[in-house]
Amino acid sequence: MTELLAPAGNMEALKAAISNGCNAIYLGMQKFGARAYSSNFDLETLEEAVKYAHLRDVKIYVTMNTIVFENEIEEMKTQMDALNNIGVDGVIVQDLAAFDYMVSNFTDMEAHCSTQMGIDDLEGTLLLKDLGAKRVVLSRELEIEKVKEIRKMAKVPLEIFVHGALCISYSGNCLMSGLIGYRSGNRGRCVGSCRKPFELLDKTDGTSLGKSYILSAKDLNTIDHINDLKGIDSLKIEGRMKEPAYVANVVSKYRKALDNTVTEKDKDDLYKTFNRTYTKGYLFHEDKKDITNILRPNNSGFEVGRISKTMKGMYEITLTRPLNQNDIIRISHNNEDINLTVVKLYDRDGNLVNSADKVCYIKIKEKLSKGDLVYISKDVQYYKELETSLDKEFKRFNLDMKVYAYPGAKLIVDAEGLGCNYMYESDDVLEEAINNPTSRDQVIKQLSKLNDSIFELGHLEFDECNAFIPAKLLNTARRQIVDGLYGSKLNRQKKRTKTSKSPEKIGFEPKKPYLTATVNTKAQYDACISQGIHEVYFENVIRRNQNQYKEKDGQVLVGGYGGIYHYKDSNPFITDYSLNVVNSKACYELYKLGAKRVTLSYELNKKQIDDLIQAYKKENDSLPALEMIVYGKAPLLFTKYCAMKKMGECGTCKTKSYELKDEHGSFPILSHEDCSMTILNGKNLNLLDEMSNIQNIEAFRLNFTVESEAEVVDIIKKAQSKLDGSGFESVFNQSTDTRGHFNKEIM
Repeated sequence: MTELLAPAGNMEALKAAISNGCNAIYLGMQKFGARAYSSNFDLETLEEAVKYAHLRDVKIYVTMNTIVFENEIEEMKTQMDALNNIGVDGVIVQDLAAFDYMVSNFTDMEAHCSTQMGIDDLEGTLLLKDLGAKRVVLSRELEIEKVKEIRKMAKVPLEIFVHGALCISYSGNCLMSGLIGYRSGNRGRCVGSCRKPFELLDKTDGTSLGKSYILSAKDLNTIDHINDLKGIDSLKIEGRMKEPAYVANVVSKYRKALDNTVTEKDKDDLYKTFNRTYTKGYLFHEDKKDITNILRPNNSGFEVGRISKTMKGMYEITLTRPLNQNDIIRISHNNEDINLTVVKLYDRDGNLVNSADKVCYIKIKEKLSKGDLVYISKDVQYYKELETSLDKEFKRFNLDMKVYAYPGAKLIVDAEGLGCNYMYESDDVLEEAINNPTSRDQVIKQLSKLNDSIFELGHLEFDECNAFIPAKLLNTARRQIVDGLYGSKLNRQKKRTKTSKSPEKIGFEPKKPYLTATVNTKAQYDACISQGIHEVYFENVIRRNQNQYKEKDGQVLVGGYGGIYHYKDSNPFITDYSLNVVNSKACYELYKLGAKRVTLSYELNKKQIDDLIQAYKKENDSLPALEMIVYGKAPLLFTKYCAMKKMGECGTCKTKSYELKDEHGSFPILSHEDCSMTILNGKNLNLLDEMSNIQNIEAFRLNFTVESEAEVVDIIKKAQSKLDGSGFESVFNQSTDTRGHFNKEIM
């Protein structure tokens, strides 16, 4: 059966999801979840949530899918131990340290690989399956045909997103929020930098293609394709930041779709809670230019009419859908929004009305124009309907009972429900009835009072044997039976742990630090070779996402898990920054897979790098082999989307260069041959002055992207002088350079 997986940012949303038919819930704790700004759960409320869900045959998965710094490792382990004790069904992880602790220590609590790990191919799926993953959450950029192919070949349960907000970047491959605002998406604190307005500039001639929300993705909606989705193991609805009414609305519609009862009105009702307009996503081959809504980054609502004229100091709205008093509407006037609550609604004669379906009138101070579109952003009547479904029972479970009632004996009820049995026996014996023995109908009446439980009375066996059973006794029996079955159901949850073996130590001999380089052009490559850099990553770069693995000679730089799986037995490999390595255990796991060196994350500061090295040394009696990027324009995000195509400039990237600009600076765009793009930071990460103070790093990398050949040579000479100690003057330029996170801890 296909699992319908719903989000819950709090207990109210969890109940809304379960009451509307989900099969599983994913939620976060106060730490380590990729939605730090959601209400989230503590251990006490989580325990309540698990009991509530498990009684209703709904599973609970906890998100612990942030990167985990060295000083958080023990806290991460303690939290996972607590989750297992509570009886959580699975934990969704990104960091290899968290993943390894999951698979090494728990038998029944499953390790699920977060979409933050960037798995978008068969090879990555197979690697994580081999390492012990029980489920892989695939990237949102995959087409349905490839999802099905991976499922068929990998034979491991897969989860995909089917509804809700989309990241414009491959998840886990976005540093934009962290590098611009020090709030990392990999730490669950994304500030939504992509939802801001940007100006797209043609750098070739300096012209502007306009200012818009060029990176703001529409919301995903795949309900029209539900039959194609039914073969996938788990269908995930995004929305842990959303209100309970949103959860109720979306879950109920996808439940109906899976059950083949969804109507066109149901689908239309999806517009009545938060949406940024909808896309069928890359999953169902949406054109890249239609992935974004560049006009607005927030709730769009749904169109209900337009301003048709002014009359007697009022504006007339010609309606295509009903409008009710107290609805919240948005009127689009000259690309500006006017938002208001319809406190007063008038008819043509100026009379107050509660609702209208063809024409109505409103009084507002703002200036409007004929033709301005009117949208409902909150349909109050519909919200009232949703609120009635927030904590009802979606389904009730049969409670079957055999009642044994004989004069002179105790009342015995043999009950079965939730796959469990419970035998009730009264303290007192029953008396023989003098006039009116208890009838079958009377027994049914008392034992069927189950509305405050998850049960409904199923099959009941009762032979009338002239016994008198007090109604109070039957009520007591019913309550004890319900409580007893609840306890039996909850106690069946297995929480077994494993005894993990002591890991083999892996260490490396210290080496004198040297320079490596990543380049984007042949001219940059030649410049690096001419300056004596022996390890230059150019045609041997295997990026994290969107790969077709080709055979390579010699060493490769691997950015994703699929690349590791493909090349680990054929080529020496170094792992790139995009694996988001921030702790010693993640390093160890990559060395175990064969990595020659591990490149550290951009999101580490100086102290955290030292903590990582010291922890590794303590555990392995030797140093790790590390690479660190110390110069270059950091990649803010990598995306399948193309901003130029959106603006009607498809193909011009072959002869022109572009950048995005906001009030803080500019961000160059690297266009790739497959029409994906990387957005770079406008400032150069420059830690060249710091290299002499950074201990136990084997290789310092220079990352060249848009630099000319002469600039490459100049930077290499400065870096070499700093590395060999001959350069004494600072090479840091305050106006063009940044030290990134080196001296400041990211949130």
